[in-house]
Parts: sequence; C-alpha cells; structure tokens
Amino acid sequence: MNWKKWSTSVLGTLVLTGGLLAGCGGDDESADGGSDAKTEVDVFQFKVEFREQFEELASTYEEENPDVDINITTVGGGEDYGSALRSRFNSGNEPSIFNVGGPQDVEDWEDYLADLSDTEAADAALQGTLEGVSVNDGVYGLPYNQEGYGLIYNTRIFEEAGIDAESIKSYDDLVSAVETLDSQKDELGLDAVFAFPGSETWVTGLHLSNTFLAPEFDNNVMNAYNADSVDFEYSDAFKSIVDLQNEYSVQPTVSLNYSQQVEELFSLERVAIIQQGNWVYPTIEGIAPDFAAENIDLMPIPVEGYEEDVMPVGVPMYWGVNSNKDEAEVQASKDFLDWLYTSETGKEAVVNDFNFLPAYEGYNAEDVSDPLSRTIYEYSNNDQTIGWVFMGYPTGWGEDQMGAQIQKYLSDEASWDEIITETQEAWESSRSE
Repeated sequence: MNWKKWSTSVLGTLVLTGGLLAGCGGDDESADGGSDAKTEVDVFQFKVEFREQFEELASTYEEENPDVDINITTVGGGEDYGSALRSRFNSGNEPSIFNVGGPQDVEDWEDYLADLSDTEAADAALQGTLEGVSVNDGVYGLPYNQEGYGLIYNTRIFEEAGIDAESIKSYDDLVSAVETLDSQKDELGLDAVFAFPGSETWVTGLHLSNTFLAPEFDNNVMNAYNADSVDFEYSDAFKSIVDLQNEYSVQPTVSLNYSQQVEELFSLERVAIIQQGNWVYPTIEGIAPDFAAENIDLMPIPVEGYEEDVMPVGVPMYWGVNSNKDEAEVQASKDFLDWLYTSETGKEAVVNDFNFLPAYEGYNAEDVSDPLSRTIYEYSNNDQTIGWVFMGYPTGWGEDQMGAQIQKYLSDEASWDEIITETQEAWESSRSE
C-alpha cells in the first residue's frame, strides 16, 4: 500500500492564528508576540467498543492540558477501518494518531510512522508486546492492550442445560455441549446455539484462521510475516469449527454481522455462544449490565490435533503517530499516549472504563474487573496461550482472501478444498511481489 504524503500547512496554521487574534481584538497575544493557539491532535481509531469512554477521557486530558485539543474519530465494528484510513490519507486529511496492526502494517506505513522509542509508554510496555512494531532500534507503535478471544458463552444457559463448561477441554467436548444446547433450545428460549457472523471477514479470516495457523507458525508473528507460503496443517480442524458454528447458528450466517451477533442476539440471550473476545464486554454491559457481570465467560476454540485448551492472546492493535505532522503535533501526540497509559488518571480509565487488560507495567492484576478479561488473564498466567500471527499475514490476505473465501464456502459457492487452494495461492502471490 502506498499513500501520498501530505504535511500540515504552515500557512493554514498562520491563517487560523490570525483569525483567532482578529476575532479577539488581539487580547490573547502574549508579551513575546505569540498566541494561545492550541495544538490539535486528531485521533483516527478503530475500536468502537470504548468510543464514548475514550472521548470522555480525552475531555479530561484537555482540562488538564488546555493548550491541546484532542479530536477523536472512530471507525470500526461493521465498517472497514483500513479502507477508511486510506481514504483519510488520500484526501489529505491525515490524522495525528492512527492504528497499525503489526509488522506488515509497519512496513506498509513506514513513511508515516514516527519513532516512539523515546516515550514513557514504550519503556513501560510488557516484554514481547513491541516485537511486531520494532524495526532496528526504533519502536513504531504503542500497544492498545492485551486481548484474547474464543467462545463467549452464557453461563446461566449452560447451567440450566446441565452442562459443566469447565469440563469442555476438546473439540469432542464442545460438540457434545452444542448438541445438548440445540436439543433444549426451545426450553432455554434460544433462537439457536450460535450467532456466527459470516459477513464479518475479520472474525473468520483473521481471528478464526489465526487459531488454526498459529501452531503452524510456532505462535510467532514474525514467522508468519516471513513465510513465503502457508500449508494449513490444521485445515480439517479449521473446517470442523466453521461447520459447527454454521450448522447451529442463526441463519443466514453469510449476512449476519457484528451488531446482530453481539447486541441483538447474545446480549439479549437469544443465543448461547458467540466467537468474540473480551473487547465486547463494554457493549454487552451497556445493553445488559447484570447479564454481563454475572452470566458470561469465555472458553478456548479447540484445535484438534494440537493443544485444545489454549487461548489466542495478543496485542490487537497499536497506536502510531504520524511523522508527517509538525514537531509540536508529534510531541503532543506522544504526550497524550504517555498520559493515557502511565498517568494515574489514564491507568484507572484503561482498566475500569475501557475494561482493557493492560499491556504495560504499573497495573495491579487485581484491578482486572470483567469476567472475560479475568479468564484471559488466568490463561496467560498459566501459559495456556497461542500467538496472534494474523498480524503477520500478507496485506489484506486475512479479510480480502481468507474471510471472503469463507463467505463463498458458507454460501455453497466453493468447497473447502477450493478455498484452501485459493488462499494458499494468494499468500504465495503476495509474498512474491
């Protein structure tokens, strides 16, 4: 991906400053001839689940730092953040802070990323969390948080169905539980067991595929990033999970989206299981706070032939700072990110308002509040995790190839063998360019 460069216009800044002075009759002019013009930091980010909380925290930062304006634009959920970001850059309206996803994004955006190795947040980042965004001695992204994903389930419904969720440790165990739920769905008040969002190519093409490709790449994102080909060693296990979710899901899965899955079906207890991660907790809590606090938990997606009781845990996205901005704006962006993760106000919001599992030192494990994050933290502490290698997929491969091909499979437009062949060829083609 190559996007044209665009830098902040000094003339535009002078015009704005002049307008401010004229409007105020020059009263705000300082003794040395300067002005009180604010530094604007435009944040373009993808995580819809904490948008309101993030905007509130930005207002708090502005109160503490009256010389800075933080403007936040959020694009995500059912929208394509990558395409929206490219449009922003192509339009010349470049943000100050934006999101990158790992080594492939760092390469794609290398002309636009400032080195953040001098920030307090980089110094505080947990071991291993900067691997995907470090090049030579530079650090080109700061981690959002740690996240994990799997199968979120309704604990009350499981109990009413007589299922001990703690005993589900394998694919066969999961199939047995699903069949039990399906046989009782009328009594349990369920539309179906699953809500499988086939329209969301990031759910299938990134997260689900990662579960079955991470073992192939030894759970190392850089192995995936440097791989010229993909073998799909666990293709049969991958197919089994796709088929299971599709067969026992609200239909049609190919048009089922994130909002329907999380907000309409799971939060309202119309389905028992969804494939998602701890990032959905604020959304569920906002719709059904008692349900969120008391009746949800998370289990791994089992990988037949591998370690079936492991959770994919990693850094979902990184904050990048636009190196094309002027020095003041770059520094203001760094300062805001430092404050977000290292100040007491920011740290409290990160854990209690954002419901993040921190990727930085200086936090207490006891502060992890929501049940999904607590489960992920337990799996992490027990070394029962697999890596997020999808950050090392070829550009666009996860969604545009893998996710799109799974949609064809769900629509009976392609066989499983055909989509595996197509995606293998697409990977090899991308790596050979």
